[in-house]
Parts: sequence; structure tokens; C-alpha cells
Amino acid sequence: MKVAALQMRSGTDIGRNIETFEAMVREAAAAGAVYVQSPEMTGALMRDRAALRASIRPAAEDLVGARASALAAELGIHVHVGSTAVARPDGKVANHAFLFGPDGGLIAEYDKIHMFDVDLDNGESWRESATYEPGRETVVAELPSANLGMSICYDLRFPQLFRAQAVAGAQILTVPAAFTRQTGEAHWHVLLRARAIENGAWLVAAAQGGRHEDGRETYGHSMIVDPWGRIVAEADHDEPAVVVAEIDPAASAAARAKVPNLKNAREFEVRTIAAAPQAERRAG
Repeated sequence: MKVAALQMRSGTDIGRNIETFEAMVREAAAAGAVYVQSPEMTGALMRDRAALRASIRPAAEDLVGARASALAAELGIHVHVGSTAVARPDGKVANHAFLFGPDGGLIAEYDKIHMFDVDLDNGESWRESATYEPGRETVVAELPSANLGMSICYDLRFPQLFRAQAVAGAQILTVPAAFTRQTGEAHWHVLLRARAIENGAWLVAAAQGGRHEDGRETYGHSMIVDPWGRIVAEADHDEPAVVVAEIDPAASAAARAKVPNLKNAREFEVRTIAAAPQAERRAG
């Protein structure tokens, strides 16, 4: 099966972002992709919380989701909106992903679990929890050709999430993201490859890239990684791009047979031992 990761540079205009998204989905489908993933915050990247809240809708009415559903049905493919901001019934905001099938029907939804609350060396400070309500469950979607685990961006730093998906049968892991330039340069490649290797799974990561209208900079480098940790396709830059690769879900089973760490894992306890002061050790 061919899969695609869309590298976008979403701005603050949702309508314009949707037009870009549609053009890229069509390009991916024309290249033969039957599964297409867009990055985190496909709909819009905006720091102004009031403007964000004023622009969003409930998931059932979301404009990005509606266009993705229509495209999936028209093109006969799976379309995965990596995420977009949606209004929750309780008045809060969710960083929300959609996965639509070839009939346009909604297969799965996922709310980002781990909030990006960090203070970086260059003065960047982010408090995602000030705007978004975290999700509380991980999702594995059973597709005709493979099982697919869903995550969003900062989730990448929590390996237990992906291990749980792999144990549940996921052969493809997904990490749509808007990694900052600083953290991306330091950790993006190694973390994606590690998640693929330790779970014997394919990994598809569509990313935002470049300088955005709201002033932030994202790293780009959307990529597709095989279960042995090899990068089989990458946008080696931060410009908009469509990354396509042919993958074989059976390669996941082959990797897990070679290194069966999922089966070999054991439960254990952590015991902390306090060392005696040096003088006391000498006396003893």
C-alpha cells in the first residue's frame, strides 16, 4: 500500500488552509496513496486564544473534517486529519484527529493526551494545557490492510503510549506534528526512529514546517520510517511537500519475529537504595 504524509505551513486562515490541504490530498492520491495523513493543527496555527476559540466548531461541524470526509469518499482513500482544534461539549477545546474511510465515513477520532507545557533554552515557552483539554484514551483503528495507532506530536515523547498500541496490534504508528524548530533539530529523527524500532512498526509522521503567520517556527522533515528504523521517505526541509512511500504491513510482523521484544517484556518492580555516607561506609 502507498501512504502519504503532507507537510504543511498552516496559517491563521482556516479557509485557505483547507484549500491547501485539499490540493495536497489530491496530489497524494494521484501518486497512488491510499492513506493520506496531514499534520497537527491542519486547520490553523494561531497563538491568539480568543481568536482560536472564536474560529472553531464542534467536531461534528468541523470544516476540516467535512472536507476530509468528502475527499476520502471522492478519491476512495483513507484520509487522516492529523489534528485540528475543535470545541468540546463542555466548552473546552480539544486537539482533535479524524480518520475517514474510502466511503467518507468516520472510522476513528483521537484527542491528544500529552500537553506540550515546556520552557525551552531560547526563551520559547508553551502552555498547551492553558487552551486544550487532554484526551484520556489511545486509539488503534483496524483498517482492511493494517491496524493503525493514533497519536499527536508531543505524545511522541511517551513511549508507553506506542508500546500499548503495538501490543494491541498496531502495525502502523502515526505522529502528525508541529514540532518546534529547536526540539525538532535535536530530537525529531531519533525519537521517530526509536518508536518504530522498539515497536517493530511502520511510522508515518506528517509535520508542519517553516515560519508561520503567528510567528512560530516548526521543523518540517515529514517522514515515513520502516519497522527496522530506516527512513524510507522524507521531506528533508521545512517547505510544503507531499511525501509518498510504498509500505508492506507484513514487514512489521517480520521485524517483531526477528526481535520479539513485545513478547519478551516482563513485569518488574523498581527498588531505590540509598547509599550510606562515605565516612559511614569506611567505618563499616
